Amino acid sequence: MSLRVLFGLMMVFVYVGMGLLILLNFFGWSSELACRLVGSLLILYGIFRGYRHIKGKDYNKNRQQ
Repeated sequence: MSLRVLFGLMMVFVYVGMGLLILLNFFGWSSELACRLVGSLLILYGIFRGYRHIKGKDYNKNRQQ
């Protein structure tokens, strides 16, 4: 269970970090609209994953009660 928690947190940081890098045009994309759209979506998805991680919704799905 602890590796699953660690991996979940790591992925939240990866999504938000990649979103920030894309918003700052670190990769040199030519389209400003694509930078804003993809960067914003990655940040929002990272926040969504963080919320689900904190609430524990991803880990209780396959658990038998």
